[in-house]
Amino acid sequence: QTFSTADDNQTAVTVHVLQGERERASANKSLGKFDLQGIDPAPRGMPQIEVTFDIDANGILHVSAKDKKTGKEQKIEIKAGSGLSEEEIQRMVADAEANKEDDRKFHELVATRNKADQLVHATRSALKEHGGKVPADQLSSIEGALSDLEKVMAGDDKAAIEARIEKLEQLSQALHAAAQGGGSADAGPRAAPGGSAQPDDVVDAEFTEVKDDKK
Repeated sequence: QTFSTADDNQTAVTVHVLQGERERASANKSLGKFDLQGIDPAPRGMPQIEVTFDIDANGILHVSAKDKKTGKEQKIEIKAGSGLSEEEIQRMVADAEANKEDDRKFHELVATRNKADQLVHATRSALKEHGGKVPADQLSSIEGALSDLEKVMAGDDKAAIEARIEKLEQLSQALHAAAQGGGSADAGPRAAPGGSAQPDDVVDAEFTEVKDDKK
């Protein structure tokens, strides 16, 4: 699976390997973690970090992370027996089934938080580049909506986050018009799932948990 960076000019990522069936990382068993250093500074979402999993004949799990641009790579080996027993696996499968609805809601909340984070980043970039072309009253409204979204985006109220996303998207249409040289303001700096200008298979890993399917 290919991941990316969450911040501009980020030069390192941490890969955390877990075993379990739950959406929330803390509800699974941690098998190990490692850092990949030396990523070239770039806008968030641009670097592509390929993470691969492989189990050899001895049951040892090999996890590697490689920066596709620089070729830099880091690996970890997780020995057989360091994971869950069969009994623990069955218990966690049952626990995941019992908490299926809660996990679904958590997954949707994380997706909404990610969308909010992407929109905040896109709006801040647009303000920096085109804010001077927007009337003062509109600029003030955009900055207020941006602040309101930042206040709730780390919380657990999905509806509140969505409402503020919608408000900021509507107000930010003026920024889009400024970027287009006064053209149609039919869309603001919306944040597409997965981050701006990323291929479909690239994941913004800021809120993503890596799961190892019962391995």
